[in-house]
Amino acid sequence: QVQLVESGGGLVQPGGSLRLSCAASGSIFSIGDMGWYRQAPGKERELVATITSDGRTNYTDSVKGRFAISRDNAKKTVYLQMNSLEPEDTGVYYCNADVQVWKMRPYWGQGTQVTVSS
Repeated sequence: QVQLVESGGGLVQPGGSLRLSCAASGSIFSIGDMGWYRQAPGKERELVATITSDGRTNYTDSVKGRFAISRDNAKKTVYLQMNSLEPEDTGVYYCNADVQVWKMRPYWGQGTQVTVSS
């Protein structure tokens, strides 16, 4: 059984910062790519950022220069530092990871709400 547990969401004013964390637990042999997705009200879930096991990163254009994804392989944890937050960043943020128990497959966290509002 693999679990991804997110934390760090909340309410923040425009221009503010938040740091999301996602910790993987369970009978894990290895973890591949990890990432963050978000879903705004009435919209489809979209990719925010991904990071490979060796640290290569990828961002959607709207967050480049403002968000930074990182990971601690020893802690099986991925982070998303979000700066200069905008109301358009509001949504539920989901952690995703490719985890190998027997076979490598994707797992999702339960989501954490981020609200950017004055």
